[in-house]
Order: sequence, then structure tokens, then C-alpha cells
Amino acid sequence: MQEQLYREAVALLKQLIETPSFSKEEDNTAELIIAYLAQHQVPIKRLGNNIIAKNKYFDAAKPTLLLNSHHDTVKPNPKYTLDPFKAIEKDGKLYGLGSNDAGGCLVSLIATFAYYYEKENLKYNIMLVASAEEEISGYNGIEAAVNILPPIDFAIVGEPTKLQMAVAERGLMVLDCTAHGKAGHAARNEGENAIVKAIKDIEWFHSYKFEKVSPLLGDSRMTCTVIETENKQHNVVPSSCKYVVDVRVNELYSFEEILDAIHTNVSSEVKPRSTRLRSTSISLDHPIVKAGIEMGKTTYGSPTTSDKALMPFPGLKMGPGDSARSHTADEFIYLDEIEGGIKDYIEIVGRVVV
Repeated sequence: MQEQLYREAVALLKQLIETPSFSKEEDNTAELIIAYLAQHQVPIKRLGNNIIAKNKYFDAAKPTLLLNSHHDTVKPNPKYTLDPFKAIEKDGKLYGLGSNDAGGCLVSLIATFAYYYEKENLKYNIMLVASAEEEISGYNGIEAAVNILPPIDFAIVGEPTKLQMAVAERGLMVLDCTAHGKAGHAARNEGENAIVKAIKDIEWFHSYKFEKVSPLLGDSRMTCTVIETENKQHNVVPSSCKYVVDVRVNELYSFEEILDAIHTNVSSEVKPRSTRLRSTSISLDHPIVKAGIEMGKTTYGSPTTSDKALMPFPGLKMGPGDSARSHTADEFIYLDEIEGGIKDYIEIVGRVVV
């Protein structure tokens, strides 16, 4: 059965690659996923471009495992030499936009769901969500889907991790900051230069070290990535200077703690764009993690953020492919990574639910 599921998964992935699915524009890939599940007689619920399915013998009295990955993509890297929307199979690789992030994970999880769909007397229900808008952390993606799901006990989130277990991941908070000064003429040394005030605060962001260092994720980091003023002329002292700070938080801090430290130490006005993408972790004693360890898998902390940040229940991030290939030109996944993904997903799930 696994061999057949592998062939179907590769065929589905080729279709997904050749069907553009930028975030918020995933209508057509949603239809492809629906068609695949229909071939396996799986009823679905569609919420926007999120596709939701339950195993055949779903029992509300049982705990539930969620299998999730996304079918949206970023726009092609401008350095592509191949057609990003053509699935090209060569030298054991499958090239195409979204092949690695996260098409290989998605089709492997769909295959795993199909494998368990008709099995009776499982210890857990199994649900599948092929979600939208992951690449932009959109409100109409997994966050919307979770709101209509039955209670979920834990999830496997498909992202390229070389099939190792990401048991923690950094949270992301983007800050819009404004240093305020007073306009004046540069020649007369008038006003209060907002750039100077901003530089002082930016230096604090650059050099400050948070005390708690995670054994999985290291320290929490703050990086200024954008700076600008309203000035169009060289001879005006700027009254304001805006800058953006990218904050990556380990699992030992809440965003509120980070913001308290910032407000205590800088004079700039600081506004977070969102506090939704929080750092997450799953216990090493969780049954799904223990199952992976029994299979010989390693655990690590992921520097990147995924839809796991928007799940109010434990999640293990794991999948075929390599995060280093995500969003690159001529993106690809090895075909044997997909085969291995299906095999390992089926095994790790089976160790918990059977």
C-alpha cells in the first residue's frame, strides 16, 4: 500500500507545483487536494482554501491527532533558471516552486492520512488540515481552521526538517518604532535630530542580551532591519525617524516580558504589529516525541516560525526536505525524501495511535 501511496503522492505534488498557489490565491490547489481525497472516498469540509478531513471512524470520545501542512507558496525567487511552475524530475530530484516548502511534507501527510483513514479501533482520531496562507501567517489559514475543529490533543506539522524532530521553534514579533525629535534647519544647528535618538535606541536593540538562554533555541534576538525619515531634503533636521525591529524569541520568554524590557530601555515609540506568532515547544516526554526518539530521530530547536505558532495545543514540526532549500531558486526535493517521509510519518503515527 505504501508504494501506491508514494506514487500517488508524487503525482499529486507534480500537479500542485504546476498550479500557482500564492498565499490568498490557493483556490486551484485546494481543488486538487479535494479531488485526491475524493478518489479515496474521503468527505471534506472546506473553509476558504483550508481543506479539512476526519478519519472514517472518528469518535468524539477519543483524543485527536492533527496532521497539518500548507499548500500556499511564496512567489518565485527571481534567480530561477528553471520554470518554477513546471514539475521537472531529474537525477532523483523533483524541481518546482513549493516542492520542498512544503509540498513534499503535504503530500506525505496526505498519504499518511489516507493510510489510516479506514482503520478501525485506533487509540486516536486522525484529522487532516491542508492549510492556506502559511507563508504570510494569514488570518484565514490554520488559525481560522483551528477555530472550527473539534478539540485537538496534538499535531504533526509538516515542514522540511530532514525528517528530524523540531521540538521547539522561535516566536516572531515585528516592531514598528518611531523616535521623535524636533524639526529645524541643519545649517543653524536647530531642532532635535530624531535620527540621533533612533541610533541610541537601535544600539540598545543591537547590544542587549536577554538573560535566559534556551538549550534548544539559544538566546532571544532583536535586529533592526529598516530605517527611514520623512525627509526629502538634506538641510532639514528630521522630527521623526522610523525603524523596524525583527524580534526572535525563545520559548523561555513571553512577548509581554520582551516588550516590558524594551519599554524600560528605549525612548522611541514601539508598536508590535502582532503578538500572534509566539514561541512554542513540545515536551520530550510527549508520546509522539518519544516515538520519534525510539525510531532514532534527533530533536532540535528550529530558528524559523511555522503555523505551529498559531496552534493552542502541542505540535511536533517534522517533515521531508531541507529548510535550507526553502524559498531558493530552482527549489527541489529528493524523491526518496518523499518516500521516506511517508514511511516515517506512518511509523511515528502508528507507534502512538495503533
